[in-house]
Amino acid sequence: MANALGNAGAGLASDDERRAAAQDRAARERQRQALNLQRENILSQRTSNPARRAALEAALAQVEAQIAAIG
Repeated sequence: MANALGNAGAGLASDDERRAAAQDRAARERQRQALNLQRENILSQRTSNPARRAALEAALAQVEAQIAAIG
């Protein structure tokens, strides 16, 4: 009887762990989608101003680094 209860408790922890892992994956996917939207927005901007172009390049590098960090 104690063994059955012990396994049930382990199952709940496992379910909680799976739920937490799924929530983490979903949060990372939402973050990745938001970063990809930012990346596309930056890439769509055109400018002949060298200072603005440098700022866009820096922003793009930062967004791409964040995407890489997420995995």
